[in-house]
Amino acid sequence: MAAKSPNGQPFFRAAGTISAAISLSRTTGMVREMVMARLFGAGEIYDAFLLGMRIPNLARNLFAEGALSSAFVPVFSQYLETRGRKAAADLSSAVASALVLAVSAVCLAGMIFSPQLVSLLAPGFGAVPGKRELAILLTRIMFPFLALVALAAQAMGVLNACDRFGIPAMASTFFNLGSLAFGLGLGFTVGRGTPRGLIVCMACGVLLGGVLQLVWQFPSLRREGFLGRPRWDFGNAGLRQIAGLMLPALVGNAALQINVIVNTNLASGITGADGHVINGPVSWLNYAFRFLQLPLGLFGAAIASAMLPDVSRAAAAGRMEEFRGVLGRALGLMLLVTIPSSAGLAMLGESMIGAIYQGGHFHAYDTQQTAVALAWYSIGLAGYSATKILAPVFYALNDGRTPMLVSAVSVGLNLVLALVLVKQGGMGHAGLALSTALAALASGTLLFALLHARIPSMDARGLGASALKIATASAAMALACHASSTWVRGALGTGRAAYLADVALSIPLGAAVFYAGARALAVPELEAVSSACYTALRNALRPEVGDPSAGDR
Repeated sequence: MAAKSPNGQPFFRAAGTISAAISLSRTTGMVREMVMARLFGAGEIYDAFLLGMRIPNLARNLFAEGALSSAFVPVFSQYLETRGRKAAADLSSAVASALVLAVSAVCLAGMIFSPQLVSLLAPGFGAVPGKRELAILLTRIMFPFLALVALAAQAMGVLNACDRFGIPAMASTFFNLGSLAFGLGLGFTVGRGTPRGLIVCMACGVLLGGVLQLVWQFPSLRREGFLGRPRWDFGNAGLRQIAGLMLPALVGNAALQINVIVNTNLASGITGADGHVINGPVSWLNYAFRFLQLPLGLFGAAIASAMLPDVSRAAAAGRMEEFRGVLGRALGLMLLVTIPSSAGLAMLGESMIGAIYQGGHFHAYDTQQTAVALAWYSIGLAGYSATKILAPVFYALNDGRTPMLVSAVSVGLNLVLALVLVKQGGMGHAGLALSTALAALASGTLLFALLHARIPSMDARGLGASALKIATASAAMALACHASSTWVRGALGTGRAAYLADVALSIPLGAAVFYAGARALAVPELEAVSSACYTALRNALRPEVGDPSAGDR
């Protein structure tokens, strides 16, 4: 496959750089979640905080990091490729200025209509005294986070288009560290350490973390010449082109976010055997999805970020062979890492969750329920990642309609499955996780089928063969992990020590079994990654023959 070509080395290096930076970001995010779990557990107060943060996060994922990135990066990359840096700098300034106006208006409206938004997303909160009111307050505090992250996402797009990947990928690390440090500092001084006072201060910390996330990228923007003054040029042709792509991009990126809204709505009203609303399903789903975000960010988002500037430039210049080569490498690498990750999360999810979260107000029952959600979520990991990679490819081809239609199909499928599995199947929050996973798989598969119909020379047969080999090696890995985990649990029980021992033993064992199986089956993507790693190591040890490229790549 094309992944073996030397031309693939820059792509693998860029994806590796982003993956390493995102790994640090996800690790600090996990630390942040661990602190929140110990302080608040999975009950009324944290449910309210999650909803308060979820509303601006949904807007962020839809608008800032979703539609904006999908529409902005291809156009900006085309400007760099065909019109030069001056025109690209003017476009960047015009987009940033328009963002300030548009997103500020959205934030103001969101703060005003927070009561209606909370009632829409979580009608079940009203059944618990004080829970709805707390969610409204936290939503109003955190809504301005959207404006900060929109500007940060635009800065990230600019730097990625300039082949600078490490600095923007690290931005979320500063959000995680800043929001946690500021929130705890305020909570134990101004908030006096009370649960409600502390959660309000953590919400304020989210805003301060958002400031750090944006400011961290300023030095790199200045070095590239893209940290300019506001430019109120609403007639800019590139700005109009981006605006024209934004609406279909909004809908095209909406599937997962709308599915989250549906799940939150249904989860907030899940009742127990006594007919009373259960406190916890919203939190269990959130903790599980945060775990899924680790491989999704490390692999899906990293690969998509590394790929998009290259395919955008290739499409703009009509270099379709290069276009297919980069996309083929991206999809092959995605399969190599997401399929075994899904198997690992399903087999070892309870031990990983227990080792990190269990303690304080997060009890063994919360660990079990979160692990159930994670197991079902993990089924869709390849689908989530494929959608992240494939949807922006259509925008690079100036086609916003196809991802929009696929998104609509995914939303409808998730809604039907969620209602059937929760209402009729009695699966509770596990049914919500499964419906989201199946909808993601359908979305990724449909996008690839439509792209293959448009570009027939895509190596679908080669990718299918690789997927089968990777799945076979992953099945062997899953069996090894299951046997190892069963032995550890039998010897040590289900306490924290057992969870830690299981993670320490089973993860390396599973990785070794998968690697051996993939090598025995001659998975081409593994050979390509091994070659890229060897080249990177050789260049690091012998810098005189290495790539002299500068910056944070």
